[in-house]
Amino acid sequence: MNANPRGIPQAPFVDDVGEYMKTDTVEATIRKFTEAASKYKFMENSKLQQRGSLEQKIPEIEKTLATIDYLVEQRESEEPIKTLFEINDTLYAHATIPPTESVNLWLGANVMLEYTLDEAQVLLTGKLAIARGNLKDTIEDLEFLRDQITTMEVNTARVYNWDVKQRRMEKNLSA
Repeated sequence: MNANPRGIPQAPFVDDVGEYMKTDTVEATIRKFTEAASKYKFMENSKLQQRGSLEQKIPEIEKTLATIDYLVEQRESEEPIKTLFEINDTLYAHATIPPTESVNLWLGANVMLEYTLDEAQVLLTGKLAIARGNLKDTIEDLEFLRDQITTMEVNTARVYNWDVKQRRMEKNLSA
């Protein structure tokens, strides 16, 4: 069975329903297709959450990187930088930042480390590239999953319609 680059299996398309139905019952086939569609929908929901998380994380990284870039530009200056410091989404405080060669970055899990400005730039540039790559992959996976869900729904409908047609033919023959 084929899969996309991240291992999500490709849904099989049933060209000849009559030939395909020689191996299984209609109920079992419809149940199998419905179950596969449900699995794809579950993966889609997971990828949607991942996309939302990345779409929040990328602007935060870009904002932090822009701040560090500004500190790098100002490090030759002897004057302190006056700014507003974000405490919360809607709460800011005035701050005066003396010329500095280092910054502290939150890494997550209540861990903060001190980096030189250059190390912080390299670290954040790498994290930003990884996050953008992950977002691109996630969007590709979502498109792929939508196609697979559609394929499984079409397969289910084709098997159901084939069954209805077969029952009508049997009814007409017996009448």
